[in-house]
Amino acid sequence: MSASQEGKGGVAASAPPALDRDYSHFYFASGDDPFAILDPFEEWWEQAEPAGYYQYEMPIHSAPATRVDVEDTKAGVIRRGLINFASYNYLGLSYRPEVKEAIKEAVDRYGAGASGSPILSGNTALLDQLAREVARFKAKEAAVIFPTGYSANVGTIAGLMRSGDLIVADQFAHASIVDGMILSKAQSRFFKHNRPDDLDAKLRGFQGRKLVIVEGVYSMDGDLAPLPEIVEVCKAHKARILLDEAHSTFVFGPNGRGVAEHFGVEDEIDIHLGTFSKSLGGQGGFVAGSRALVNYLRGFARSRFFSCALAPTVTAGLLKALELAVAEPELRKRLWENVAYMKGLLGEAKVDMGHSESQVIPIMIRNDQAIMAIGEELLHEGVFINPVKYPAVGKHKSRFRMSISAAHTRQDLDEGAEILIRVLRRHRIIP
Repeated sequence: MSASQEGKGGVAASAPPALDRDYSHFYFASGDDPFAILDPFEEWWEQAEPAGYYQYEMPIHSAPATRVDVEDTKAGVIRRGLINFASYNYLGLSYRPEVKEAIKEAVDRYGAGASGSPILSGNTALLDQLAREVARFKAKEAAVIFPTGYSANVGTIAGLMRSGDLIVADQFAHASIVDGMILSKAQSRFFKHNRPDDLDAKLRGFQGRKLVIVEGVYSMDGDLAPLPEIVEVCKAHKARILLDEAHSTFVFGPNGRGVAEHFGVEDEIDIHLGTFSKSLGGQGGFVAGSRALVNYLRGFARSRFFSCALAPTVTAGLLKALELAVAEPELRKRLWENVAYMKGLLGEAKVDMGHSESQVIPIMIRNDQAIMAIGEELLHEGVFINPVKYPAVGKHKSRFRMSISAAHTRQDLDEGAEILIRVLRRHRIIP
């Protein structure tokens, strides 16, 4: 089935001059007025948005299923039935009837929101239950729930580390990790991506409290952290490890507990952090570990302490989604079958997928000027996928980030791959 649309829209023939600049050009400004940067930014944005940046924040008019209806804000149309390779809904749980029914029941009992921070009036029986279920699932003593995955990283890092301490993170660490490092006021260093030898060099010689932060699956490249080697380096330097499994919890490992389980090093990781917005299709974040760690973070993680608690409606949906993820391991099996199938289709066409080892597949373009025009053509021809360029990734490393779901059918994958390959050939990205 090809995507239908309401209205008309054209495709950019070449990169407009506005795309020679990006957000990084408007980070700093001179003068005494903080608003002085707004006028030059707005002048650029008026050209850059229709030139391609409109592809960010396009409103969705349907569930994040394998086919979605997306509002093309440039053309003023709703493009219907687009093949969805943009949403994180890896197990297809967001719109399952059981999940929606659990949410409806929670609305009747609890209303809309928590109406308070968890430390005061915002805690609910559902939230306590979710923390217990996450701890049980992760096989840890305890867990604490945050309103978002971003706040989980920021609150945990800044809540635990202090001025004079050392934090060393992979150079491709998520923005939430970087922001947590800044807020902690600890000494911050970055080691070369997935290079345990460079991590060793960055830790060497420091006397004091040390925390190493890596991700299970890196969200822009889809590759895995070499956890066994990283664990050995951390042991040698008596450093604690925080593992962010945002994109790997509920999908990797024999029981879906993540990359730590996949590598057999669960007990070597001090802080297990993850999100609910990816594989469970909801919202929120968590930290699992020792009871002492969780109790400390409940008092010192300011991003949780001073935020409204996760809404009971969302929490109810997460509880049901977690139940389904555990009860239906075939979802993970189907996901990995779909990943292998799509990688096979793209590989045969010589599409550069970087070093992906996961359900996150980068479609490497490496042309910062052309990627927006390519994205516009993909949108018009029936595929919803996110263009990514500097500063989200390095210069000349632009790519599309493809997310595969257990819910994708072979028809979805075949049709989506055919469109991608056709457009990439048109632009001579592949032969």
